[in-house]
Amino acid sequence: MNPNKLTTITNKPSGWALMPLVVFLCLYLVTSIIVQDFYKVPITVAFMISSIYAVATTKGISLNDRILQYSTGAANKNILVMIWIFILAGAFANSAKSMGAIDATVNLTMTLLPGNLLLAGIFLASCFISLSIGTSVGTIAALTPVAAGIAAKTGVEMPFMTALVVGGAFFGDNLSFISDTTIAATRTQGCAMRDKFRVNFMIVLPAALLVFCYYIIQGLQIQATAEIGEIEWVKVIPYIIVLGTAIAGMNVTLVLFLGIISTGLIGLFTGSFGIFDWFGAMGAGILGMDELIIITLMAGGMLELVRFNGGVDFIIYKLTRHIKGKRGGEFCIAALVSLANFCTANNTIAIITMGPLASNIADKYHIDKRKSASILDTFSCVVQGIIPYGAQMLIAAELSKLSPISIIGYLYYPMVLGIIAILSITFRYPRRYS
Repeated sequence: MNPNKLTTITNKPSGWALMPLVVFLCLYLVTSIIVQDFYKVPITVAFMISSIYAVATTKGISLNDRILQYSTGAANKNILVMIWIFILAGAFANSAKSMGAIDATVNLTMTLLPGNLLLAGIFLASCFISLSIGTSVGTIAALTPVAAGIAAKTGVEMPFMTALVVGGAFFGDNLSFISDTTIAATRTQGCAMRDKFRVNFMIVLPAALLVFCYYIIQGLQIQATAEIGEIEWVKVIPYIIVLGTAIAGMNVTLVLFLGIISTGLIGLFTGSFGIFDWFGAMGAGILGMDELIIITLMAGGMLELVRFNGGVDFIIYKLTRHIKGKRGGEFCIAALVSLANFCTANNTIAIITMGPLASNIADKYHIDKRKSASILDTFSCVVQGIIPYGAQMLIAAELSKLSPISIIGYLYYPMVLGIIAILSITFRYPRRYS
């Protein structure tokens, strides 16, 4: 068994290589829709079965090498970094809950944003934070517990409230200058970040405004079902530290570490818990992420076998052979990055994978590189925002104790953004860059 050879070999393009994804979607999504219960088939079981299928149907190498190839995908550095974030997020979220930070922050939010501004305010806060810190995962980890607490006090459906945070998080992920997706898109297309931002902003703004107005209208129906408690200001400090350091541009792992430390110190100072209670809360929070970590590892392994067996190359071959004109080229770039994202469940990896090909398509059909960079980033974020096995959806579901599928139906921002992005290609908008 030679581990060095396994990371570079890719079989010829094959549509059958995509079958593990079909097996997963049939087991998890289709079955859940048929029985009208998204908890009947655990997502871990769906990934386990589809992973076994992927290993069993891989040809040309021994069983040991297939398992090693699967493990290579699970051990991808981006996946491991995500797992460290999950661990820290679990420790912070549960220790903050035990200390009373969530209740205090919920009471403060409901006091500052009463009535019709509550939903729109949370969406706007998520947009602003993600734009400032450049990471959707960090935004979701920080705001989802607060949104869940507000949902409990207002009677708003939990999936709806969680989707507010997730949608806003993708707004910033798509636009931020320090976002991985922005950096990857501009580097692969060879354009300046500010130029890509201008194109992106003209596409994103109509979607954000439409969704924002909708949330204001929906907010008119909100009535609190519980009395707003007293605001314990000192217990809000951990969230202020987390959001402040994140906006300042600190690494998300350091942000969460500072949140954990501040939560512990304030909890000990106020007598909310003892030192061993704090340790216990952190331990319980980390263990609460076990399913999420297992899913992430299995998804990485399964999707690596899809790539290894030629699934991604098959998509590229099918989409690039019928391109005609600028509009066709732009739609091809959008389809390529969307399908790559669907296969990798990572928008940054999808952009890096398809970026060079998108650049070649742009050169051949005289597409403005600022527009091609915008298309790459926008469509990768749209797909990442609606797949049930993406890291953002999984951590939001874990923190709110929901099924990922139950959140998808309320993700209005990614859906509206996808529609407007398609219309922008169809009607050559913005005209200056088309």
